[in-house]
Amino acid sequence: MSAPLRWLSRVTPKPEIGYKDVMALGSLDPYGQHQALWRLFDLPPKEVRAGQPVPFLFRAEQLNGLPLLYVLSEQCPQDRLALWRIEPREFTPDIRAGDRLSFKLRVNPVVSRAAEKGQRGKRHDVVMDAKQRMGWKALPEKERPTLAHLAYEAGACWLRDRQEDAGIALNETALRVDGYRNWRQRGGKEIALSTLDFEGELTVTDSARLVAALLRGIGPAKAFGCGLLLLRRLR
Repeated sequence: MSAPLRWLSRVTPKPEIGYKDVMALGSLDPYGQHQALWRLFDLPPKEVRAGQPVPFLFRAEQLNGLPLLYVLSEQCPQDRLALWRIEPREFTPDIRAGDRLSFKLRVNPVVSRAAEKGQRGKRHDVVMDAKQRMGWKALPEKERPTLAHLAYEAGACWLRDRQEDAGIALNETALRVDGYRNWRQRGGKEIALSTLDFEGELTVTDSARLVAALLRGIGPAKAFGCGLLLLRRLR
């Protein structure tokens, strides 16, 4: 099936850029990645964009200590600062029900808890929420599950709850959940972010839903490198 045209681009630093630029790019945190990618697109000012969906999804990885960015966008990114090597290709996924695919996904996994005593409900990191709900701190040390175990159980549950809406069925035996990280940006508007990385296999149950999930992303914090679902056909 066809989908609205997007560009899926692989973005890496140019090999000829100077040492100072290399060091700056190597230290990009999620907010720095977000800022760097905005500069690759012809977008209106922040005041005009306020409240609008983020016009691209991305995932950041590391290659030899430098950022490797996968970007899904409506516009084809353009390197105006002569810093990036951009390798774009048209993104028109051919996906059918029954297809078996491997996937990678980084998310900001949060849950919303009902408001109490007149207070507004808040979003909570699923791993910290699991620790609080089980009284982790009060447990004897030998009875505490490891953070890796909590991250797997809470993360798998979070993703499992979203598979129907995304038009997929997870292969539970092949699911990996790791890379639990917390990041905080101070100064100006404070930003706090936790992420989990998923890898595994899935079967397509509804191709239209899956294409929609690919284009909109999964979960919150899309501006900071979360939500881009990367797929590859299983041999």
